[in-house]
Amino acid sequence: MSIDRLETERLVGEPVSQRDLDDVASLWADERVTATLGGERSRDQVEQVVTRWQAHWDEHGWGPYVWRDHETGAFVGWCGLQWTTIAGERAIELLYAIDSDRWGEGLTTEAAAAILQCADEAWSIDELVAFTMVTNRGSQRVIEKSGFTYEREVEHAELPHALYRRTRSSSV
Repeated sequence: MSIDRLETERLVGEPVSQRDLDDVASLWADERVTATLGGERSRDQVEQVVTRWQAHWDEHGWGPYVWRDHETGAFVGWCGLQWTTIAGERAIELLYAIDSDRWGEGLTTEAAAAILQCADEAWSIDELVAFTMVTNRGSQRVIEKSGFTYEREVEHAELPHALYRRTRSSSV
């Protein structure tokens, strides 16, 4: 399984790079998207995020992917894995954000399925977490469809979040 380029029926994913900065910045400027991500980010802040994601790839051999429409090449969003701290625990997180104009198409679930297959088969990651604001029912559905089990409510970024967990033994 190649991890340098992931393809699904409708999407193509590649590890995030500096060439994706404009696209990632456009998503961080979308008020509908950032309402679920803790607010908008400046261009400098987005550049720091992209640089951090690239360093994550360099250090761990996995990380966030940028996803594009298979047919048109248009930027759709990001989805991948990263180390995080949630509720005082160090864990590997499934993270994602999709262009709000593409919400409701199932693209996030499609990208997540490709990432989770890599987590199981290429990276042998035994446990993952996913979390979202308790008010974000759409994201909760994506997480649940992806095989995560609700664990509990936690505070993250001073807001209530629903924490989910997925173990490889229950998903492979």
